[in-house]
Amino acid sequence: MTKKYILSLLIGFSFTLGSIAQQSAVYTNDFVAYQKALSLYNNQQYLAAQSTFKRVKKTSKVAAIESDCAYYIANCAVRLNQKNGNTLIEEFVENYPTSTKKNTAFIDVADYYFENGKYAYAEKWYSKVDENALSQTDHEKFNFNRGYTAFSSKNFNEAQKYLNRVENSQEYGSQAKYYIGFMAYEGNDYDKANEYFTQVEDEDKYKEKLSYYQADLNFKLGKFDKAIALAKAQLEKTNEKNEVSQLNKIIGESYFNLEKYADAISYLTAYKGKKGKWNNTDYYQLGYAYYKQKDYVNAISEFNKIIDGNNSVAQNAYYHLGESYVNLDKKQEALNVFRSASQMDFDLKIQEDSWLNYAKISYEIGNPYQSVPQVLTSYLDKYPETKYKEELETLLIDSYITSKNYKEALVLLKGKKSFENKVAYQKVAYYRGIELFNDTNYVAAENMFDASLSESLDAKYTARATFWKAETDYNLTDYDDALIGFKQFKQQIEANQTPEYINLDYNLAYTYFKKKEYAQAIQYFKSFTANNREDKIRLNDAYLRLADSYFVTSVYENAITGYSDALGVNKIEMDYAYFQRALSFGYLGQSEKKISELETFISKYPQSKLRDDAMYTLGNAYVKSGNTDKGVTMYSQLVSEYNGSLFTSKVLLRQGLVYYNKSDNEKALNKFKKIASDFPNSPESNQAVATARLIYIDLGRVDDYAAWIQTLDYVEVTDGDLDHATYQSAEKQYLDTNTNQAIKLFNGYLNDFKNGLHANQSHFYLAQLYFKKDLKENAKPHYKAVTDASQSEFTEEALLRLSQITLEQKNWEEAIPALKRLEAEANFPQNSLFAQSNLMQANYQLNKYSEAVAYAEKVLTNLSLDNKVKSDAHLIIARSAMQTNDETKAKLAYAKVEETATGETAAEALYYNAYFKNKAESYAASNTIVQRLAKDYSGYKLYGAKGLVIMAKNQYALADAFQATYILESVITNFKEFPEVVAEAQTELNIIKTEQAKTNASVETED
Repeated sequence: MTKKYILSLLIGFSFTLGSIAQQSAVYTNDFVAYQKALSLYNNQQYLAAQSTFKRVKKTSKVAAIESDCAYYIANCAVRLNQKNGNTLIEEFVENYPTSTKKNTAFIDVADYYFENGKYAYAEKWYSKVDENALSQTDHEKFNFNRGYTAFSSKNFNEAQKYLNRVENSQEYGSQAKYYIGFMAYEGNDYDKANEYFTQVEDEDKYKEKLSYYQADLNFKLGKFDKAIALAKAQLEKTNEKNEVSQLNKIIGESYFNLEKYADAISYLTAYKGKKGKWNNTDYYQLGYAYYKQKDYVNAISEFNKIIDGNNSVAQNAYYHLGESYVNLDKKQEALNVFRSASQMDFDLKIQEDSWLNYAKISYEIGNPYQSVPQVLTSYLDKYPETKYKEELETLLIDSYITSKNYKEALVLLKGKKSFENKVAYQKVAYYRGIELFNDTNYVAAENMFDASLSESLDAKYTARATFWKAETDYNLTDYDDALIGFKQFKQQIEANQTPEYINLDYNLAYTYFKKKEYAQAIQYFKSFTANNREDKIRLNDAYLRLADSYFVTSVYENAITGYSDALGVNKIEMDYAYFQRALSFGYLGQSEKKISELETFISKYPQSKLRDDAMYTLGNAYVKSGNTDKGVTMYSQLVSEYNGSLFTSKVLLRQGLVYYNKSDNEKALNKFKKIASDFPNSPESNQAVATARLIYIDLGRVDDYAAWIQTLDYVEVTDGDLDHATYQSAEKQYLDTNTNQAIKLFNGYLNDFKNGLHANQSHFYLAQLYFKKDLKENAKPHYKAVTDASQSEFTEEALLRLSQITLEQKNWEEAIPALKRLEAEANFPQNSLFAQSNLMQANYQLNKYSEAVAYAEKVLTNLSLDNKVKSDAHLIIARSAMQTNDETKAKLAYAKVEETATGETAAEALYYNAYFKNKAESYAASNTIVQRLAKDYSGYKLYGAKGLVIMAKNQYALADAFQATYILESVITNFKEFPEVVAEAQTELNIIKTEQAKTNASVETED
């Protein structure tokens, strides 16, 4: 045998040559077969070797050969990745505990796994090795391999232990130092890392890797110049994308820390992030570098990607983002970020500066989250010693007015005693009164005007509050107090400096007119028409009321002049002016002129509410002039065209009287019977019954009269004098304004004379008395009795009041029939307009959108609309269009609303203006509208919140993720009273954060 062969035998066997010599031939055969298997194993033919070892093990009678075969069978199984490989090794150790290959088995398997990169498996088997049984050479390899497997599984403490043992090894030392250095690097022990890396930096195999780590180490050690040099050198050598990205970050951030911001920008922008994502600090550094270059556009584009930030980096970023916005005059955006920075306390100086900017910008542009006075007050409370105290106190006082959130401002001003605050209170109370007045809440408005007048420090506002208190009294029908107020206003020095002064004569004239003091009304109407020619609608109205004043005082020549002047202006109530002028000609004895004017009127104004009046009057004129046939014909035409007219019963009576006077008794009786049947309890029915009685007596048909009269249940056999006396007693108390006594007596009359001659009047007056006492439920059945009775002079007023009561109760279904009758039967245009405007409201409330729009469009045909009614009509059209998904129509209607609306209606119109601009992708313009909404209508929180959601959508579309998320989070936090708005905000926020999380590692999303 050769020496080499003998050596292999020594390695392959665990028994001596001496023992072999003592075996028989059969053992020699086992040895030969074993040797063959070993050769296959050494040649890495593991499957064949395993099979041969198994045969040898099965037949061998030599314990040593059997043990070694078990060892190699298990080793082959491991190398062949057989499932039972590890089990076979463990069985070998268990079955052959005295085998010299026990330790070798563990090392062999561990080394195999190590060499194949399966470090977790290797770690398992290395841990079983008896280190004391290893030779010096095997010790070094074992320590390195064991250290490296621990390093690979990031078990750095274990790795350190074994690698430290070989750091001076000739074979493994440099590798160990590299990994020890890397572990120090990963553990942020940069000095130690640098020490070890320096020891191996000259070795070629580590140079490339170490260039990056040393650059990063120097950066982390604050040696920025050296970090830049090392990183730039490595940048020229490598093409590996991730390393290129990281090197750019090291260079850029080093320049940033050296305050060389211009140099930093190109490197910071070349950084690709970790796993393709930046974090908030990355965005901050690039944003700040742009900011220091005064490149505010790019600074904003980086800063505003920092969302969900709640640390010193975010606070600093938001502060500088706010300054960038200010430099670009984007104050709404600046407001939001300064507010965010002011709510963080990582840097107290930045917090205070942010608070100050937030407060000042709130004053300038308004604040959608809280009132401007609240913001300024909160700042002064938090920083009472601020050097800006005087400036901000001045802004605070003024903000009570400019914020227009008068209701809240009054709360904030309560109890403040300084002169400036009392002046502010006077103004705020005045403006709050105007708001309430415009909402027709006159009682509350008057209280506010009284409150304003209680602090009469500013003469101008004292004068204006005096005027509007008088106007409120007028609307409450307290004409005596209104007159006193208007006169007080006129006497004040500042009165002629106010916008109210120009119409003072008009107001005084109307107040006298309502008091029926027509001489004074004439004086003031004449003064107004002489001096105020610009406002054509008011001028037209003043001519009409001037003419009416002359008319009721029988100065018909002047009345004709007034009505003609009104016709000349040609703006409102032209039919009324024409008709009244015709009547005036009649009262002057110019019968032909009156008839001619009435004939023209009937053809000229076919849709006029006064056409039936004109026909009745013309019929009477014909009869009076002796042309009874034309008169009867006109009466018949009136009844045919206006069956439900107030004049129907009067016309039938007139026709009956004409026939009676012509002795055409049967025709007369037919008319009188129709009146008695169709218009019971009316004055005409009473006269008809009385005249029919005379005819029956003349004809000698008293029995027929008696039989007929029994069919009329309202004609009772009662003491007529008692009926009249009872009624007149109640009426006297009514006329003397003894309200309670009048109520008692009218109720007594109706109890005693349910179908009495004066039942209709009694129901009406009783209803009016209850209405005045605000006992509207008591009034309601009496108004209903009047409206259910035949047409009378009280019907229109009763319909109006009944409508008002049901509308106040929001009983829309019940209100509609009364309103429809009022619209059809009203003689006064304002009552017809009232009916139409409330029919549009009632139908809208009942979701009858087409009907609501139809009435709104009717309302808008009226030329004398005040702005509130006009905006309400456009509002109904707009809301109905939104409900029916006709956004094109809604957009046009809301634009009209915005032209004239005030208060909450204006806030709603502005919101939809922003909404439609957002839909049209006019995002910046939409934001401008939301800013107006926040500044001018901050008191209307619902539309403020909805507007903020629109602004958030705009900002995200404009690539400003910070603004979008901040606004939405603010809505969610500050407007919980509007759950639908909060839900929409949360949905939008989730969408944005999910998208931003794709590129920003700092963003947390909902699970």
